[in-house]
Amino acid sequence: MNTKLNKSDFILLGVIIGVTSLLNVWQYYVYGNDLLEFIVDIPTYIIMACIAIGLFMYWLLPNFLLKNTNYFLFISLAIVILTVTGFIENLAGYWSCENDCRTYPVWHRALLDGLFAGADNVGIPLGILLTKKFYESQTQVVKIQKQQKENELKLLRSQLDPHFLFNNLNTLDALIDSNANKAKEYINRLSLIYRYLIQTKDAEVMELSEEMNLADNYMFLIQTRFGDDYSFHIHKNIDFSNKFLPTGAIQTLLENVVKHNKASGEDKVHTSIDIDENWLTVTNNKLKFASPKDSLGTGLINLKARYQLLSKEVPKIEESEKEFKISIPIIKLSN
Repeated sequence: MNTKLNKSDFILLGVIIGVTSLLNVWQYYVYGNDLLEFIVDIPTYIIMACIAIGLFMYWLLPNFLLKNTNYFLFISLAIVILTVTGFIENLAGYWSCENDCRTYPVWHRALLDGLFAGADNVGIPLGILLTKKFYESQTQVVKIQKQQKENELKLLRSQLDPHFLFNNLNTLDALIDSNANKAKEYINRLSLIYRYLIQTKDAEVMELSEEMNLADNYMFLIQTRFGDDYSFHIHKNIDFSNKFLPTGAIQTLLENVVKHNKASGEDKVHTSIDIDENWLTVTNNKLKFASPKDSLGTGLINLKARYQLLSKEVPKIEESEKEFKISIPIIKLSN
């Protein structure tokens, strides 16, 4: 759940706190409170309520409940926030009544009253706000899941694209006459790719080792088809156990390199794949090339959408005039 407040959240809070403030004003008027109490008590209530809600939404919930679950610390800090804000409001109200501060309740009673006041002031607006945020997050999840299914279908279609098969058959036809042994290897690699695509079509994630095997086979096809126009260098000095990627993610990144770059003369396309504990990064030099209109970033957009359901991290893209770099998070499944 995203706890950052948006425009509609601020409007909702403004309405709730505004209505509550008006009710307090009416109550003060009915009981004939002094003008000083109007001037001090109502603004203090608004300020303390906003501070408490802000601390809950931007600090307490994200850090102690959503990212790192620590119920004891969360409850303890929540009590402190409510007590302090409620205590300040009660103290301001006590002073505005022109009471002698020396007669203020003893500290344990004052803190308990502060807790009750803070919970009373923050409970309703915070509860309504969290309900709204939860509903929005659930709606977003449903939307992403629907987009995920559409992306998976598009991915499968692209993987089984007749053009992809046609180009590979043309390459294979040329190899049969020129290099029979390499033609056999090409058929074997191509069959491994299609077997992998068919076997994993319903899997959301796959082991990093399996994805790298797919990458090796896919790079073999590219280098066989284009010769030395494309070079690939892999740095993978880590343990692959308990590391996963969205199915077909590396193929998407390699397709992106081929679609958007084309060797020209002495200018070659050099690609490096760097893998560390948390990220897989694909970096390539950029060569000017008019990309097909139907391939302008759709693969990467689909990949980003898939990560929204699978990981808290999202792919990162760094682009300069001469280089394109994309890093995708490595997913680790908890036991």
